[in-house]
Amino acid sequence: MARGALRAGIFLQLLAAALPQTSPQQHFWLLPDNVTVAAGEDVVLKCGVRGRQGHVQWVKDGFVLGPNPEIPGFPRYRMTGSPDKGEFHLHISKCDITDDAEFECQVSRSESSPELISPRISVTVLVPPQVVQMSPEAGSLVTWVAGEEYSVTCTSGESKPEAKILLHQDNWMVPDVFPYTNPGSQEKFVTTEATVRVTPKPSDNGKLLICEVTHPALKESLKSSFTMNILFPPGPPVIEWPGQMEGKAKAGQDLELPCVSRGGNPLATLQWLKNGKVISTVWETDHKQALARSILPLTVQPEDNGAQLSCEAQNSVSPEAQQHVITLRVTFPPSSVIILGSPSLEENKTTSFSCFTKPSNPGVLLRWWLGWQELVPTDVTVTDGPFGGRVTMANITYTGRRADNGLMLTCEAFSEAFAKETLKKSVTLNVKYPIQKLWIESFPKGDNFRAGSQVRLLCLAIGGNPDPSLSWCKDKKLVVETRSGMEPRSRSVVEKSGNTLSRELLLRLEPSDNQAVYTCKTTSNCKATGDHASASTTFRVQFPPINVTISANASILRPGDSVNLTCVSLSSNPPVNLSWEKEGERLQGTAFRHRPARFRGSEASGSVLLHVSSQDHGSPVMCRANSPELQETVSAFYRLHVLYPPKFLEDQVLKVDAQEGGSALLPISVSANPAPEFFNWSYQGIRLSPDGGPRYRVLPGGALKLWNLTRGDGGEYRLLCQNAEGVSEARVRLDIHYAPAIWSLPEVTEVDVGGSAEILCGADASPVLPSMFRWEKLGEEEQDLEDVEQVSEGRTGRLQIHQATLEQAGPYQCVVDNGIPPPARGVSRLVVRFAPEVEHPQPLTKVAAAGDRSSSATLHCRARGVPNVAFTWAKNGAPLDLQDPRYTEHTYHEGAIHSSVLTIANITAAQDYALFTCTASNSLGADHTDIQIVSISRPDPPMRLRVTNVTHNSVGLEWKAGFDGGLEQRFRVRYEAPESPGHLYVDVSPPGATAFTVRGLRPSTLYHFSLLATNALGDSGLADRGARLPATTLGLEDSSEKSDDQVPVESEFPGWFLLPILFALGVLLLLSNGSCIGYVLWRQKHRGLPSEGTKEEKSEEGSETRTGNEYEESRWSGRHTPSTTESSAELEPYYHSMKDFSPQLPPTPEEEPQYRGFWGHEYEEVAGPGPVYDEVERLYPLSGAWEAPYQGAQTGTYQYGEWPHGARAESGRIYDLVSEDLPGAGDNYLPFHLRGELV
Repeated sequence: MARGALRAGIFLQLLAAALPQTSPQQHFWLLPDNVTVAAGEDVVLKCGVRGRQGHVQWVKDGFVLGPNPEIPGFPRYRMTGSPDKGEFHLHISKCDITDDAEFECQVSRSESSPELISPRISVTVLVPPQVVQMSPEAGSLVTWVAGEEYSVTCTSGESKPEAKILLHQDNWMVPDVFPYTNPGSQEKFVTTEATVRVTPKPSDNGKLLICEVTHPALKESLKSSFTMNILFPPGPPVIEWPGQMEGKAKAGQDLELPCVSRGGNPLATLQWLKNGKVISTVWETDHKQALARSILPLTVQPEDNGAQLSCEAQNSVSPEAQQHVITLRVTFPPSSVIILGSPSLEENKTTSFSCFTKPSNPGVLLRWWLGWQELVPTDVTVTDGPFGGRVTMANITYTGRRADNGLMLTCEAFSEAFAKETLKKSVTLNVKYPIQKLWIESFPKGDNFRAGSQVRLLCLAIGGNPDPSLSWCKDKKLVVETRSGMEPRSRSVVEKSGNTLSRELLLRLEPSDNQAVYTCKTTSNCKATGDHASASTTFRVQFPPINVTISANASILRPGDSVNLTCVSLSSNPPVNLSWEKEGERLQGTAFRHRPARFRGSEASGSVLLHVSSQDHGSPVMCRANSPELQETVSAFYRLHVLYPPKFLEDQVLKVDAQEGGSALLPISVSANPAPEFFNWSYQGIRLSPDGGPRYRVLPGGALKLWNLTRGDGGEYRLLCQNAEGVSEARVRLDIHYAPAIWSLPEVTEVDVGGSAEILCGADASPVLPSMFRWEKLGEEEQDLEDVEQVSEGRTGRLQIHQATLEQAGPYQCVVDNGIPPPARGVSRLVVRFAPEVEHPQPLTKVAAAGDRSSSATLHCRARGVPNVAFTWAKNGAPLDLQDPRYTEHTYHEGAIHSSVLTIANITAAQDYALFTCTASNSLGADHTDIQIVSISRPDPPMRLRVTNVTHNSVGLEWKAGFDGGLEQRFRVRYEAPESPGHLYVDVSPPGATAFTVRGLRPSTLYHFSLLATNALGDSGLADRGARLPATTLGLEDSSEKSDDQVPVESEFPGWFLLPILFALGVLLLLSNGSCIGYVLWRQKHRGLPSEGTKEEKSEEGSETRTGNEYEESRWSGRHTPSTTESSAELEPYYHSMKDFSPQLPPTPEEEPQYRGFWGHEYEEVAGPGPVYDEVERLYPLSGAWEAPYQGAQTGTYQYGEWPHGARAESGRIYDLVSEDLPGAGDNYLPFHLRGELV
């Protein structure tokens, strides 16, 4: 039964699988809604589909956007939400008016579900207005008149939907605002506009009228406004009168009357009027107090009595001027008192006098006084005067008496209104009576006087009133008297002494005074006769000619004409003689004659005949009138006026030099009469305009001025000079000078060594000077050109090189200077061709490199040569295959210097420890150098040790460093004194220095110096094959006298004295060498050492034999198994570091070692052992001990490796090897190029 149930279940499952299954239907679970959004904001239209089987897409206004979530073509649209959750929302970024549309969400149909379409929803985009415009213009100051009606329009920019418009002032809303809309520039946009009528009031002045626009899309309303400027009339003016009674004042009183008008826009304009006439238009305004003020300064005058004084105020909107009027009431006294009648009268005659006053307010009273006696007037009258005043008059009658002469007649005016202002007028009576006596005091009669002499006449009179005038007359003519010192007369005045009057006349006599009658009269009328008293006198005056004149019979003269000149000497006393002169030459004239003349004198006349030429024009002809008695001569000259055509003078310039770009003046020097009428200049047959041109002008004197000169302006200029008498011609040449310019100069000139070359420099210049070409050798330092020849020929300069050398190669500068700046400069390069010359720093250049298959070496080859040099490389004489990837070559060319850099990678001892040859070649020859790649080793000995400076306590040394072995090397100085038991050592600081000063020495002492180099692998031999360099320090008395740059390397003994010393030293040296050899043989015999132990190693110099290390004697117990080493010295050597240097350097004695070999130096005086300070304290290191020194080594010629920090501080030195343990010292010695790595 269970089995049947199981079968039934399986059947049902199979049946269910065979029947078709029904899928769920797709449907919306979220529908989009209408949305309102402001422009620029984002919006999301939501759409949810559950059981989606088709594609979901959005439709905008019937346009299908597509199922792609990115919605191509609509960068601001995208579908968002999780499709797994059925979210298909439409996200619109930064909405604008194009998004104001209808949208629907659609799902395409599938095999099992129909399509789905959501209800259409609307997206409403609100677009706010951007601007608000007003009429009148917003932000402006609008001027209105109070009480008048004006129209204001406010317009909102395009928006959707329409905006609302409000108009208000402060908190007061403008009523009756009815906005209306207009279509916008785009669909769905509208503009809103509102117009209102406004009637401003004075209180609106300065306030804002605001237009406010609101819109649903605006967070804040938009506002626009303008300022109202309301015009209204000012208030009436007010005059503030000082005192209580308005308009009352006294004549002469100074007043300042203020007039004030308040309010008004603009503030009032004020002016003052008197009797309707404007007298002041000055006023000021105070905007803070809103008033206008004018102050009238007024000085009250009598004529102001009854005048109307007013102040007017108005502005641009006043219907009429407002004014304040005041009537002036002025009190004034009479300005003066006047007396009519002559105070001068004859004795016993009667006359009348009248006295009256000027107008006064009120009137005055009058009374008369004669001296202190009051006179009674005959009548008094009072009449009306101007300005409302009163005029008073009083008359009297008087009979003249001699006793009243000189008394004062006074009229006095007075009034109670002017108690302090009494006016008076007085006259002095003059009663006339006649004179009694008149006479002249003068010189004796019959005397002669010289013209110009001064004489004195005195006229005296007694009695009379008025005083006599005492006038002087000459021949019945009044004498004009002056006070000028230059005039012949000196004016005198009438003087009175008691009853006597006198008048003096000072005369400077003139020719007219000769026999003239001088009369003193009591009247100024010299011709009057009758009762007037008078007195007379006369003179006799001598004088030279008053004037001399010359006249000619012809006024127009030409060369060859004759002229007759007549000379007339006017009146003289006594007569004169005449003579003629021309330019210092006396002329023979006709006989002269005399006749009577003026002032009762004599006149003389005579003539002369002349023949004239052009040279006589302007020449003066002189006539002299001489008076022998007076010993005076009066002269006159006549300047001849001769007409002749233009004539160029000898100083006429015919050649003018000028610079290019500058100016030139072509002067003229011409003589003509009359003056030349015109100057015609021409150039190359072309006439130059007299009015001038752009670059020339004819000056008033005829000279030609030119500027901005060019080379084409040079040449001959022709000048025609003409007057009424004829024409003359002159030619002036203009030479234009200009700065030189090089037009021909080769850039490069090539020549072989020893050959000849010539560099041509062609230049254009004016002027062309004989030595205007100059050559310079360019370079860092000035170089003379004594070995070349410089030739200057016209416009060409030559630089001639004979037997050219390499030192003459380089740039040469051609300098052309003719005195016109700037000089011309050009550069030409002289190339001297020569065969290559390879630089050889040393006889054999070495490069150290580790043969560990990972290091590299760089070989530098440098050569000089022209033309360009080509490089080839060879190894051990065989050409090097540069196609091998291990070789890299770079070639550099810089002028005559050429370089080849060969880099060898993966260095091995078997392949690369070899001799490399660099060959440099060009078309003229070839040269080569050898570079040897070696293993890192001890340094080579230094070279050329010499003394540079000696003082009383120091010696300066200098040397040349040898090969450093591929590692950083240091130097040690060894020195000794004759009395010292051993050697002293000093480390050179800084380590790489090649000069050093040993200090702390004793004065006047002979020292011997040696030098060695050391690096991490060991020490070199002594410098210069072990030579000992002698130097003697100075004495204390000599140290101040010798300069520091002297190098005393020898004793100051004469040469003949050194010969026996050198001979003794040579004998001693032979004995020392013989003893050393004998000692070595004896030791080998007694120790039984094998011959291999004394294998000698030749140094690279071939002059030094050494056993093992030069400075140590040690041996090993076996080839591969290290054992202890025995040092040849038992004491630690003394080291002296320059860092801790002290002046006192105690010597360190050395013991004689037991050594197997001998140390011999060619120049050493005493044989001795090598240095004993390199002691080995450790065993030879095992494999890998050499790695540290190689880690920092940099290969390359003369490049130092960097020893690891602290490596030199270890007490054991891995580089102190004995000869048996060095590579190549045993039976398996390899050739140089096959030496292996040091491992």
